[in-house]
Amino acid sequence: MIILALDTTTRAGSAAVLRDGAVLAELSGDPALTHGQRLPGELMRVLEQAEVRIEDVDLFGVAAGPGSFTGLRVGIATVQGLAMARGRRVVPVSTLDALAWAGTNPHRRIAAWLDAQRGEVSAALYAPNGRDTLIDPHSATPASVLDRWVAEVDVTTAVFIGDGAVRYREIVEGRAGPAAIVAPPPLARFVGAIAAADPARAVLPHAVVPIYIRVSDAELARARRIT
Repeated sequence: MIILALDTTTRAGSAAVLRDGAVLAELSGDPALTHGQRLPGELMRVLEQAEVRIEDVDLFGVAAGPGSFTGLRVGIATVQGLAMARGRRVVPVSTLDALAWAGTNPHRRIAAWLDAQRGEVSAALYAPNGRDTLIDPHSATPASVLDRWVAEVDVTTAVFIGDGAVRYREIVEGRAGPAAIVAPPPLARFVGAIAAADPARAVLPHAVVPIYIRVSDAELARARRIT
């Protein structure tokens, strides 16, 4: 099975092509350009590197959020268009789940932290296998997230992965001790790996919707105008 996977939840984002779970090609995007400027050309380039035609793709995978509201909408719309034109299905993948897969560690819990802007992170805590969720995703200030977590589990030996963990390193280390903090790798290959591991999760293109943990700035502004 050939899978074309895309992540646009961060500014750089990434794309990957996998065959039977093995990565044939992957690339990281240019953060100086918007996803709207780069797609779908970026996907065509990674297909060329993998020596795979778009017609050969059996399944699409896309990071559906949380993440940049604009970025993930562009990514989802791009994958929806490609899948719909070719009668293919799409596996929507949580960005936090993809981070957990990237941080899989045989001995440590995995703390997936995305920078949610406005002084907050979107976070979830996973078992060492990177699959089982110990604390469900939520968005809050880094300190609030850690306050909740330390009341439930021991996070002093957790691996913190993601741009949120990197940005708020001092807060993490102040609450969790000298925890391991890992910069996020390109996530498209992990989006593809999750899709390959469970293709039954695939849905029709129009059924893919963004995963939001909090409302967007635009929605907040609209609510203020209404009230």
